[in-house]
Amino acid sequence: MNASDTLTLLAPLAGWSAPLDEAPDEVFAARLLGDGVAIDPTEGTLHAPCDAEVVLLPASRHAVTLRAAAGCQILLHVGIDTVALGGEGFQAHVSQGARVRAGDLLLSFDLDFLAQRARSVLTPIIVTAESGCAIRARTVDRAVALGERLMEVAVLQARPDDASRGGAGAPVAATRRLRVSFEHGIHARPAALLAASLRSLAADVRLIARGREANARSTVALMGLGVRSGEEIEIRASGPDAHNALNALTGIFNAHASASPPAEPRSASTAVVPPAVRDLGSAAPAGRPAAQPAPAPGILRGVAASPGLAVGPALQLRRPEIRVREAGAGIAAEHAALDCARAEVRARLERAALAAPVGGEARGTAQEIAAAHLELLDDPELIAAARAAIDAGRSAGFAWRAAVRGSADTLRALADARLRERVDDLLDLETQVLLALEGEAVAAEAALPQQAIVIARELLPSQLIALADARLAGIAMAAGGATSHAAILAAAMGIPALVALGAEVLAVPDGTEVILDAADGVLEVAPGAARLVAARARLAASAARRAALAAAAQRECRTADGVRIEVLANIGSAAEAQVAVRNGAEGCGLLRTEFLFLDRQTPPSETEQTAEYQKIAELLGERPLTIRTLDAGGDKPIAYLQMPAEENPALGLRGIRTSLARPQLLRTQLRAVLAVRGPARCRLLLPMISDVEEIEAVRAVLEELRVELGRTEPIALGVMIETPAAALLAERMAAAADFLSIGTNDLTQYTLAMDRGNPQLAARLDALHPAVLRLIARTAEAARANGRHAAVCGGLASEPLAAPLLVGLGVNELSAVPSVIPQLKARIGSLSLSDCRALAAEALQQPSAAAVRALAAALPMAAEAQA
Repeated sequence: MNASDTLTLLAPLAGWSAPLDEAPDEVFAARLLGDGVAIDPTEGTLHAPCDAEVVLLPASRHAVTLRAAAGCQILLHVGIDTVALGGEGFQAHVSQGARVRAGDLLLSFDLDFLAQRARSVLTPIIVTAESGCAIRARTVDRAVALGERLMEVAVLQARPDDASRGGAGAPVAATRRLRVSFEHGIHARPAALLAASLRSLAADVRLIARGREANARSTVALMGLGVRSGEEIEIRASGPDAHNALNALTGIFNAHASASPPAEPRSASTAVVPPAVRDLGSAAPAGRPAAQPAPAPGILRGVAASPGLAVGPALQLRRPEIRVREAGAGIAAEHAALDCARAEVRARLERAALAAPVGGEARGTAQEIAAAHLELLDDPELIAAARAAIDAGRSAGFAWRAAVRGSADTLRALADARLRERVDDLLDLETQVLLALEGEAVAAEAALPQQAIVIARELLPSQLIALADARLAGIAMAAGGATSHAAILAAAMGIPALVALGAEVLAVPDGTEVILDAADGVLEVAPGAARLVAARARLAASAARRAALAAAAQRECRTADGVRIEVLANIGSAAEAQVAVRNGAEGCGLLRTEFLFLDRQTPPSETEQTAEYQKIAELLGERPLTIRTLDAGGDKPIAYLQMPAEENPALGLRGIRTSLARPQLLRTQLRAVLAVRGPARCRLLLPMISDVEEIEAVRAVLEELRVELGRTEPIALGVMIETPAAALLAERMAAAADFLSIGTNDLTQYTLAMDRGNPQLAARLDALHPAVLRLIARTAEAARANGRHAAVCGGLASEPLAAPLLVGLGVNELSAVPSVIPQLKARIGSLSLSDCRALAAEALQQPSAAAVRALAAALPMAAEAQA
């Protein structure tokens, strides 16, 4: 489109046309979303102002975004704050992705209903800021009829992203279609990972989903797509690093396709009303409860976000009220103030990302959240919106708040509850920057009373991290969701939490004794003395069980009749090694070295790798350290490897095949491992082996380097059994390798011919399928015949239910996620080897995975193993 081209926009509804400044909303009035007019409607229908495509129609049906053939995007937003109505009063007459002609009916709405329920029915008609278009003429300060000429729009110049949008300019250099593998779709943390992976690449990159597209460098824009797990997207990239950008994003997606995601709280969207509060000293009644009774006095019902029980005094926690002035003190001064505030917050977040003030497994969660906030802080669309408002004369604080809340409104309009809950992250960041602008730090909260139950409308992640204190016993939120970052962090910290309790909880006086029971989803306010005594007795009993389990986990794992079974941990960092040792791990059965290779533009040096391996080895002491060589390629591409795209990456150049195809990469890693010194027993593990020749090739390089480095002692070389081929050739594998370790995730995928990234098959992809168990049995038998160790390091090893089966099949070692090690040891210690063998023999004869699970579940389990 040439600069002289114009687009005529017709009035999409009848009413009084006014300047956008009159919109009673700072986001529209400050033109943060773009320029336009506002119409006070006299009729309840909204029509297309031009020929266009419907690129966004939120579930709330309160707005429509169109893209005209000229490339201009037009936002039609019916009323102010109408997103909160959740679609009530609106009816859509088109669908997202539809092509419409000028005058076509888009929405109808109940004008009287909106006038009573919404802040205003004034309807902004916006030409969005990113369109590269400008309004040359507009009709304002008078009544307009439906279809009357409203605005004349011209393109000022070609946009830098025209190529990736398919407009004028250079063609798109590369495209790729992928299925979204993140368990909950593209929410804050995945969006942050995707945006961060492009930071140093010279490429314009767009994600396209369901007819909409987003700047892949913008965390907010990516979240705004509302993409869910299992959906297919297209990535378009242009520029010198286009192919590297595609590889980087593909690597992020596929790395998470194979990861076993941590258990997350139940989504608020699927939560059921909790049952009536049960007697604190008895078990929950069996079966489905009858119709829910009305809440008893003093009992508030909510949704469990983090399991557990807590008893203590209530403490109300309120967000700081930060007032901002609207008028700026000069454009240059306000830009500088915003930059300084963002720099201060960035430094604080970077410190948090390195050393969050929480311990154990919660540290990693806190670090992920801090990293996501860092990406939001530098989000290009947020910054552009804030700078536009500053250029219009607003203060830095006013501009930042308006930009953040405009993006928050976009997320609130999405149908996905999990994405709507990411609004809290934006508001958290808003508060941090505004406090920095005011010269205040994020203050640590006042000292908590012992065993405090903190009550808040919605707790921000930064507030929870600041409260990381042994005196915090529980969290009760009036609003919020079970998958908000604060809820996820609470679960990682082991703090019982309830959300969605309602405004009534905010009236509980400080110091009131409460019982927070996340199992039943209730908060008891000022219960009687008998209830408090019973609740504290339950807490004491639970703590005693956990202490006994933790103490027992520090001992060697043996069956009830004394047979030694080693229980090790799968880890991916030094921090996880610490957690593993604390939980009773007898070593590391799988160190995922990918953490050193991902999210960077050059491979790690030998020195860097050795330093990391050495640090982990020292944390483990004399325990074994099993270092898996780089498991990448195909389904986990790394940007700097320049790997070609593959039609079926699960069957492509991956695992050891990638390392053998990049011999220098392999040699560097082997040298780094051979340089590790100390008491730890280092072992090497090769991924995705399918024939003996691969083992022999790596062993030849390993022996050459061992001699070259002057290392006299040999290093054990093991192989992962992840393919049916490897399992069927287990006798030869065991003869060529020093130990075997079964990766049940991939073995199950290849045996059952089910893509483990396909959500439609997730329920059927079960490693307890008899076919998979027979391959495990064959592998264990081959290892035993050759005097080798047989281990399982896949996801099945982390299931206490499956532990007796694996032991009965002949497995000598389990390598699991650190958190389940105490339960695994208790489960194994409660059964004899003959019990396990009998169970395994019967399981191999079952017709299905469901039947095997039922059989294993019927086996008596010690109370300690159930804790």
